[in-house]
Order: sequence, then C-alpha cells, then structure tokens
Amino acid sequence: MISRQIESELRKRIHQGKLLVIIGPRQVGKTTLMKQVLDFPNEKVLWLNCDNPDDRQSLFEVTTSALKSLIGGYKLVVIDEAQRVPNIGLTLKILADEFPEVQVIASGSSALDLANSIKEPLTGRKREFQLYPISTQELCLHTSPREEKRLLERRMIFGFYPEVINHPSEAQEALQEITSSYLYKDILSLADVRMPTVLQKLLLALALQVGSEVTFNDLGNTIGIDKETAEKYLDLLEKAFVIFRLNSFSRNMRRELKKSRKIYFWDNGVRNAIINNFNSLDLRNDKGALWENFIISERMKYLSYNRIHSNVYFWRTTTGKELDWLEEREGKLFAFEAKWNPERRAKLPLGFEEAYPETEFRVVNRENYLDVITK
Repeated sequence: MISRQIESELRKRIHQGKLLVIIGPRQVGKTTLMKQVLDFPNEKVLWLNCDNPDDRQSLFEVTTSALKSLIGGYKLVVIDEAQRVPNIGLTLKILADEFPEVQVIASGSSALDLANSIKEPLTGRKREFQLYPISTQELCLHTSPREEKRLLERRMIFGFYPEVINHPSEAQEALQEITSSYLYKDILSLADVRMPTVLQKLLLALALQVGSEVTFNDLGNTIGIDKETAEKYLDLLEKAFVIFRLNSFSRNMRRELKKSRKIYFWDNGVRNAIINNFNSLDLRNDKGALWENFIISERMKYLSYNRIHSNVYFWRTTTGKELDWLEEREGKLFAFEAKWNPERRAKLPLGFEEAYPETEFRVVNRENYLDVITK
C-alpha cells in the first residue's frame, strides 16, 4: 500500500468540527484513501456511493429528519462520488449544521459540480484536499529515491495512476481503460457535452501540443469548432483534472507575452494513451515535451501536497526568449528550465534577469530532478 501524503493530515482532521472534502480525478485512489483513514476498529462507517442510484436519491433534496433517519447512530459518514448528487452543497450544509457530532467525508471525481455547488453553502464549514495520481515524492517514500531514478523512463511513459504502478505488466491496458471509460465520464454526464467526438479531438490536439502555447482560435480551427466552444471544453477538461494551464507572466517588459497560455496533462501516461504512443524514449521525438510535462506536473503535485502557495506561470517574449516555469510567492520569483540532458546548459535570459534581478534560477535535468519535486 502506497501511503498518500494527505493521509496524515486527513487523520488529524477527523472529528475536529469540519466537513472534509477530497477532490480529484477518477481512479487515483480516493476510495482506498478514505478506507485507510477511517479504519477505526470500534467505530462503524456509513458508506454512501453516489454512483449507486439509491444512495444518490437518499441525498437529493433531503430534509433534516430524513437525514437523521439515514444516519442513525453513525458518527462517521462517507459520501463517495458526491458530485453525482444535484445540489449536494445544500445537503452537506445541513449535515454540517445539524449534525456537528457526525464526521462527514465527501469525495468527488470531478470539480465540475462538486466544488461549484459546495463553495458558498460550506464557507467556513469544510476542509478541502486534492488528490492526484501518485507523486514521485510519495513513491520515493514507498521505495527509495534510487529506485525511482531507475524507473524514471517508465514513469515518463506510463505515468502515476495506482493501477499502472501496482500492475506494471498491464500498464498499457490500464491506461487505455482509464482514457476510454473514465476520462470523459463526469464531463459527459454533468456538463451537458453534446459533442463527445469533438472533446476527443480536442484532447488529441492538446496532447500533440503539450508544453506549447495554444490559443482558443487555433484549437477551434484545428478541430472545426468556434473559439467559444474550444474555451468551454478546455475549461471542462481542466475542472475534471485531465489538464491544467499555465498563463504567461508579465510585469515589466514591453515584449512579454501577456495573454498566452500553455497546456499540460496531470499524467504523462494519460497523455501518451491519448496519442497511443508508449514507445521507449530512444524511439520518440517528443522526449523534451514529455520531460517538461513530467517535471511541471510533479512540481504542481509537490506544491499542492506541501501546501506551498505559489502563483505559477511560464514566460516568453515576442522575440522567442522563454522560461518553462515560474513560481511567485511572498514577492519573490523562482524560475526553472527543464532539460532532459544533464549536459545541456541554460541561464536566465538577459532581459528577464535585468527586469527581475532577484530571481532564483535552476536547471532541472534527470540527475537533479528529485531535488525539485521531492524536497
């Protein structure tokens, strides 16, 4: 069993007066994590799985008296796949206000409805956690940094979903199942997406351009939709934890790109499954893009799990000078450049260094990468 970094914090929060919410994509281990956290020998758990129509109906537009009857004498209540219940935020608010002695943990495989519907009703009542595919930091604690370095190429190609890591001989089949059966499930069911084939084409276009600047116009033209639809679908994919975007950083320089964006995938394996390419690195021409996506997605997990609050960006000028990754926190800038080959050298672009002279800069390669995503 691979321990998840948020597990200890979740345990500390049990019966501390807050409703706990775990949000993340399907198949990353939310249910397993909750079973681990709630493994109390002398306390029973009421487990409601909202993929089940009966459980879902029992929480929809429910009264206080109906909830009291449902809960009975339970002091621990799990609401799994809570985003499947319409207006779940109001139900959770009743639980938090009327049953303070009951610890409720709600999980959701998508931020689509769950996060939107609970934000206002649960202000001050909840503690939210995000769970991603397993991180390099978690695996280093489970095995060792040396073992993870040995498996680096495999991680870059097949990614970090639990099923992939626990059953390496079936990794390709597992990823194809994830991308075909789970990746679109919440988007299609919750967001009234009427063109699933367009969504698939958009994902393919994004996968082929990972780490490159994208515009809604260009994406729309590529797959035959208007830019408004492209923007809507991109937003849905981001809220479903399939992709995330970096906006461009701009403060002082006249030639800085101000409204550009880059798209990355939360998991390299999902990205490779979408383009159906699991070839080894020596047979690929996208090694640099894979390395960049790997480092940036792992750094995002690291910041989240370690509760390091940073604004994150990339930087580029109209003349082509660029930096892969910028973090801004407490008034200071931290810049990173991802280079697979340790022999490749890089430094801050002269214009950037002049405009932002206090910036800390690091080149991240396959020899030193663990210092950036695990320490």
